Amino acid sequence: MNRQMWVGLSTVGFAVVALSPLAVGAVDAAEKLTIGAVESVTLHPWKITLPARIDTGAVTSSLDAREITVRDKRVVFTLADKYGGLELQMPLVQWRIIRTTEGRERRPVVEIELCVGTKRFRTQVTLNDRSRVKYPFLVGRRALQGRFLVHVSRPNLLPPRCPEARSP
Repeated sequence: MNRQMWVGLSTVGFAVVALSPLAVGAVDAAEKLTIGAVESVTLHPWKITLPARIDTGAVTSSLDAREITVRDKRVVFTLADKYGGLELQMPLVQWRIIRTTEGRERRPVVEIELCVGTKRFRTQVTLNDRSRVKYPFLVGRRALQGRFLVHVSRPNLLPPRCPEARSP
């Protein structure tokens, strides 16, 4: 085999190897739902639906919580009156330091079950008072990863329509 033919074949071989992850990514992308920059999410098992900002820049999701108290590794908090004012109690998963525009803030983390579009899943969220921002829920990268593609210029592409959880 001459040198030109070898270079040509090796280039084609390299292209096939280099592009094969893209082919796998295309299959993965087909399994992901496309959501908008703003979506409604439902908190389960309470069936409370909230508007949420989809934020690929934020690592962790965040829920608007009021009157937060932590005792004996349990977090007790209240949702805003606009969303039922329900008092919830959950296990504390951990504390996390969050960077904000004002600096750093220590927040409690809980795990909740969410419905976004037709996907129902558990994710960790930080709790803090979000009364000064437009959206009571922020969906971060960890919740999005492997599940969704985000169409940043279109809101409300998928209303929450998750199947009910099966009884054990």
